[in-house]
Amino acid sequence: MLKPLSPSRWDYTTAAHLLNRAGFGGTPAEINHLVQLGPDQAVASLVDYETIPDPVVNPAWAHPDPDRIKHYQALRDAATPEARRLLILEQNQFVQRSMVELRGWWLHRMAYGPRPFQEKMVLFWHGHFATSVEKVRDPYYMWQQNDLFRRHATGNWELLLLESGKDPAMLVWLDQAQSRKNHPNENYAREVMELFSLGEGHYTEKDISEGARALTGWSLDRINQEYVYRPFLHDNGEKVFLGRHGNLDGDDVIAQIVAQPQAARFITGKLWNYFAGQMPSEELNEALAGVFRENNNNFKPLLEVMFRSEEFYDAEIIRNQVKSPVQWLVGSVRMLECELPPPILCMGMLRQLGQDLFNPPNVKGWDGGITWITTNTLLTRYNDAQSLVRGTPPNLTAADFAPKAGGQGGQKVAHFAAQLRMGGVALDKIFTPAELANKNELVASLERRLLQAPLSGQQEQTLNDFLAAKPQLTHDDILTVIRLVMSTPEYQVA
Repeated sequence: MLKPLSPSRWDYTTAAHLLNRAGFGGTPAEINHLVQLGPDQAVASLVDYETIPDPVVNPAWAHPDPDRIKHYQALRDAATPEARRLLILEQNQFVQRSMVELRGWWLHRMAYGPRPFQEKMVLFWHGHFATSVEKVRDPYYMWQQNDLFRRHATGNWELLLLESGKDPAMLVWLDQAQSRKNHPNENYAREVMELFSLGEGHYTEKDISEGARALTGWSLDRINQEYVYRPFLHDNGEKVFLGRHGNLDGDDVIAQIVAQPQAARFITGKLWNYFAGQMPSEELNEALAGVFRENNNNFKPLLEVMFRSEEFYDAEIIRNQVKSPVQWLVGSVRMLECELPPPILCMGMLRQLGQDLFNPPNVKGWDGGITWITTNTLLTRYNDAQSLVRGTPPNLTAADFAPKAGGQGGQKVAHFAAQLRMGGVALDKIFTPAELANKNELVASLERRLLQAPLSGQQEQTLNDFLAAKPQLTHDDILTVIRLVMSTPEYQVA
């Protein structure tokens, strides 16, 4: 179990598989570079991202607001209800603008940043510790949590659980900031075990209530926008949590959770599912958990072993994973070497496709897998492929910008978005002159670039029939061919 992949099996297909799963895909040149490196160095080039400079600049507002107390005072002292309404409207507009910018900032990191694996891990943790701006209502908190996932992306399990629990966005999202010793709030105590670390059936209702008592004191300084421990809110009584006795606090809760053998099995199974596209067998997951525990619950050694294993490159694993909307959009931009759409368009497209960043559907996050594909979302993918290839705005409505409230605001944004332009595909950037001049070479080049595998017989025949009907390929014909490949079932998986 978990045998290293033989160098003799390292080729374009396996290198592309690694780049698709441990990143967001890439160009034939990037894949060939990994082929030349060999499996061990290829994995290291992605996983050891700390050695790669990261020049991305944070959003200008990504810091505590020094005037926050003045905003609270202005709301409190508003002379009339109308004045208060205008102040709230101004704040809501700031939140909306900032969240559009934040989504664009993160997508830009995924599409063009030098550390694709780090961003793929941030996306995993974002879905794992699913937190929504709909309740948090603070862009700085959402950026701060995103940055936390980036800093701890492949670090220690206990430290990540601890830091994510004390994160301001999480404190608001699961109501821990409201917990008091006289009225412990059990939301976070429940979800940290059920969704984040152990899974259902590996704790009791008593563990939830005792854990909630222990977690009292974890609080939020809303003026300075940071976690604060308030000892006067902490329950100092005796507690029993997952078999551990004493005057336990929140740090003790996290330590005791990670000490459970199930904690390793839970997170290694979820990571394998995220990267391999299916849940591991019990035997495989025990092997993964063993590697994880042997390395003191640190993720990087586990991920290195995972990406170098024969099991990860099994025929049933390669090209069996439905692309998430983010993977589809970012991967398309990377493979087509085209511009990422403007942030407001990206937000609307991803909402239509079912993955609104910073706004997961519930505390469990996105289900993923085949649930990404419905009749509506599949048609939307085909239409969005047309937009990316030709540089035309996607068909977005007011609901795609204001799905809950709707109204005039969403209509104005939709009207604005419809005026924006996208770059489209530059044919001379992704094809050689010989490929553009030869129909067979053109198809082979697209298969290699977009699929890293041949089309099915039926799909290839349809494409060849389209090409055969063209005496001479025009620029428009070639763009149509690209869009047709992106509209195949094969393109929806990686």
